[in-house]
Amino acid sequence: MSQSTRSPRTPRKLDDATEQLQTKLLRLVGGTVGDYGLIEEGDKIMVCLSGGKDSYALLDLLLVLQRHAKVHFDLVAVNLDQKQPGFPAHVLPDYLTKIGVPFHIEEQDTYAIVKRLIPEGEKTCSLCSRLRRGILYHVATKLGATKIALGHHRDDIVETLFLNLFYTGKLKTMPPKLRSKDGKHLVIRPLAAVRESDLARYAELRAFPIIPCNLCGSQEDLKRKEVKEFLREWEQRSPSCTDSMFAALSNVSLPFLLDQKLFDFKALRTSDQTAGHDDAWLDE
Repeated sequence: MSQSTRSPRTPRKLDDATEQLQTKLLRLVGGTVGDYGLIEEGDKIMVCLSGGKDSYALLDLLLVLQRHAKVHFDLVAVNLDQKQPGFPAHVLPDYLTKIGVPFHIEEQDTYAIVKRLIPEGEKTCSLCSRLRRGILYHVATKLGATKIALGHHRDDIVETLFLNLFYTGKLKTMPPKLRSKDGKHLVIRPLAAVRESDLARYAELRAFPIIPCNLCGSQEDLKRKEVKEFLREWEQRSPSCTDSMFAALSNVSLPFLLDQKLFDFKALRTSDQTAGHDDAWLDE
């Protein structure tokens, strides 16, 4: 089901608290968009809307950027109705129609597929995620979208870094901009520098019609929950440590890691000229 509407309606004036927080979030989003080249002239951005606080905030902030940006880009909101029992299918169409945003509701019964393939009591999230990703890529092609915007935030990125460190032996996380494996799609994460707590507060102030995230009945991702709690406790002991962790992801020194694919250790020789590969860090 698709719905085309006129340009988004002019929003009502915000109260001081909401305007102050929105300004802060827009500064962070705008910085990420500029630094990583997330939005370009003529883009048609498919905003994936789940009904949770993060995706609502993503759409809301992109709408503000759209009104003030120097480049022209279009937005289309997309929701995947996976036919989970109890899903309030009217909420998102009603909200998007009210604010005047073009949208598409993709109805695919992935719930039945997951229930058929995954034994009762086992985690369903992995299969559900793969099915959802494939469908969203297909929808992006159908709609002619040049970018797919997801609502992952700074906490998601830091948590994913530690999940990979602890459980996969890989030093990686969610980048602000990612090309799909087939090369046909670009995924962007404009909220990459935004704290989850700020998004929760913004959603509260903006009174978004939040849809509960437990409708599928699947178990909570225990590992991510443990990492989230681990980082919360660490932040309490050492305030702002997660700020440093996030900053480190943009401040990588390859000669001081161990990946031989990224740095040619075998070719490293003494030299009269330093090139950032020396031991000056010891002085600090």
